[in-house]
Amino acid sequence: MGVPEKENIDLKAEPGSSPQVYEDVPTAPSNVNDAALVRKIDLHVMPMLFTIYLVAFLDRVNISNALTMSMPKDLDLYGDRANVALLVFYIPYILFEIPSNIVMKKLKPHFWLSGCIVAFGIVMLGQAFVKNYAGLIACRFFLGLAECGIFPGSFYLISFWYKRTEAQKRFTMYWSSVIFAGAFGGLLASAIAKMDGLRGLENWRWIFLLEGIASILVGIAAFFFCADFPQQASWLSEDEKAAVVAKTRNYEEAEARVTKSDLMESFRDLKLYVAALMYFTIVVPIYAFSYFAPTIIKALGYGTIQTQLHSVPPFAAALGLSILVAYFSDRLDIRFPFILLGDILIIIGLAIMLTMHGPRHFSAEYLGICFITMGAFSAGAVIVCWVLMNMQGHKERSIGSGFVIGVGNAGGILAVFCFTKDDAPLYKRGYWILMGITLVGTALAVLYFLLVARERRRQLRSEGKKDDEKILSF
Repeated sequence: MGVPEKENIDLKAEPGSSPQVYEDVPTAPSNVNDAALVRKIDLHVMPMLFTIYLVAFLDRVNISNALTMSMPKDLDLYGDRANVALLVFYIPYILFEIPSNIVMKKLKPHFWLSGCIVAFGIVMLGQAFVKNYAGLIACRFFLGLAECGIFPGSFYLISFWYKRTEAQKRFTMYWSSVIFAGAFGGLLASAIAKMDGLRGLENWRWIFLLEGIASILVGIAAFFFCADFPQQASWLSEDEKAAVVAKTRNYEEAEARVTKSDLMESFRDLKLYVAALMYFTIVVPIYAFSYFAPTIIKALGYGTIQTQLHSVPPFAAALGLSILVAYFSDRLDIRFPFILLGDILIIIGLAIMLTMHGPRHFSAEYLGICFITMGAFSAGAVIVCWVLMNMQGHKERSIGSGFVIGVGNAGGILAVFCFTKDDAPLYKRGYWILMGITLVGTALAVLYFLLVARERRRQLRSEGKKDDEKILSF
């Protein structure tokens, strides 16, 4: 796919993508097979990033499984202490996401991401041997600090390897690691629950111990196998590098320095704040159910092992829907309707959970859990792709992705207090919080679309071109 030699204006960018004009930009070499190049990129970029975040998210939420075992009793987690322990993780996680992206750009992704996951694994090993509430709080803080660069950094990196119509499938592939973690965590916890007393350790300690070791091993592998930015990839020929840069239209060098004026320019954009709040509203149900799905399911009357096993199907259903959404989103080249679909599923699921209770409605309640999980996880992947692909270059994406994901992940702070012991077993307060947040998120998605559509219309008219009806419709 070539671009004009003298002028390239991205006329098919999604609303709000801020088309730019580049002088004397390189064309894609004609001797590069694009399909073969995409397959090569997929093999080098996606598997390692998927594995990194699979173990990272698994380690982040495995405490939800531990809380259904003897951990609360062993560490004296009375009242809201467990919720506070979940909350502490997000303080460094949110504050350091933008700085982390800037550091990753400077140090290269393979070095920074591998270092983050090794540090995460080491802290996780420490969490396996905590003796009290204070030790748990300290471990959760350092876990947040170690993981702050992994999620925004990975999305930031992926956005430079694929053009817009290829992006959603790859974003979802990476995002699905979160869903796999939710499903696999339940299966793994059900097996580890039987290890209680092995070598004198409680079963919940074995969760942190085994998964911490796995994280360290993945981090070591990531140093050798994690991809860097296209211009830095040793496994690409010069022609292939030029082809990637040309088709993604990311001409800014990875070494370009982020300045104070770049920060100020980014933060003057209203769309950035709307995008961050929109992501915040989807993160709340995602984390609420990642952390508390086992607790909610246990309230339906299951024992420890059955609870872990029954936490798997909602995440499996979410994975299936996310894959379907990714396929049709890229094929139709639209994002907005699929976000609305996710919001609708969440609202239906919450309505079921609020109105149906007791043994007679067990199947309906379980369906409600599935709907909420499916809607939240499928919409979350689309939101991240929609927002990041509307950003240009290293500077805008390093700042924008860190800010949007950082603010969005603050939703985890609200999520950890949605389901508290004093609200059990019906958890009506939590469901009403999620209902309100989801309705706000739906309104923000509409607002974001209107803002970027208006901006796109102005850009087209200023260039003397007609409105692109597809863009304005979707």
